Amino acid sequence: MQLVRQNEEKAAKTWKRHSGVRARAIVAVLLVAALGSACAAEPDDRGGGAGRSGDGGGGGGGPVESATEKPDRGGPGPGVEAARKADAAKKAAAAVTKSQALRAVAAKKWKLAKTPLAAPPPPAVKPKITTRKGFEVTGGATLPPVITNVPTKEKVVFLTIDDGSEKDPELLRMMAELKIPYSAFLSDYVIRDDYAYFKKMQARGVSLQNHTLTHPYLPGLSYEKQKKEICGQQDKIKKRYGKRPELFRPPYGNYNADTLRAAKTCGVKAVPLWSSEAFPDHMEWREWDRDLHPGDIVLTHFRGDEEWKGSMPDMIRYVMKKITDKGYAVAKLEDYV
Repeated sequence: MQLVRQNEEKAAKTWKRHSGVRARAIVAVLLVAALGSACAAEPDDRGGGAGRSGDGGGGGGGPVESATEKPDRGGPGPGVEAARKADAAKKAAAAVTKSQALRAVAAKKWKLAKTPLAAPPPPAVKPKITTRKGFEVTGGATLPPVITNVPTKEKVVFLTIDDGSEKDPELLRMMAELKIPYSAFLSDYVIRDDYAYFKKMQARGVSLQNHTLTHPYLPGLSYEKQKKEICGQQDKIKKRYGKRPELFRPPYGNYNADTLRAAKTCGVKAVPLWSSEAFPDHMEWREWDRDLHPGDIVLTHFRGDEEWKGSMPDMIRYVMKKITDKGYAVAKLEDYV
């Protein structure tokens, strides 16, 4: 009996010891489960509902990256960006090649001696325009600059056509098919009989600019009369074509301080004159070397057989031969000024 009693006491002590261990283990499991639930419920301060610092053994204080989701580290690497630029350049070159092929077909159709050269892309930032030396007026620092040339190193020139007297439909078709940009400086007294012609021109991408209402000699007029001529044409062009011009060319290239002051009040930003003038059979030059230069502004007029020895398409054929032979392309003036 003594032996049985000793065995029962030993078994009781063993059960008690094991029960304590199991109890402590159960409590530990419950504590871990409770902590895990709290972490899952607590919102992450970076916007997620789970994944606190240290989750998954990361130990770095941030979310663990998956194999398929990588955080944005500031854009593509240099290799990706270089490939993207190379692809864009390739597409641009292909577009130019295609455009020039179409131009070659049009040049043959319109009997040009050579296919016009492609102009480079317009500058991201327009060059600073200042009045040409010798063309200044009193107080001119605050007035629209008067220029005959645009500061650029590119081998481009700018074609401008004045007044609007001749309205040759062949010119519209020719310039559109050849993709030659130009700017039209219009006088109301010669365009009023056919505003629609210049609307078609505008629809083809041509900028319509100011050349006064009646084409007078401006320095012979008072300030108020000059303002009426310039601002009046601003209003006419806005009414007919939806936009007030920012460029103004005084008739005959003549102006004074009142001209520029009046132009400024009407919203004019610059006064482009010219460095050479084109006709169907010859060029007239302002510069001593009788040549083209990067950024030159070329003048011609809306004229035809009645006043010229040829038509407007004849004039385009002649001037484009001069421009192309000298290695120049025609660019759009408004992209630079």
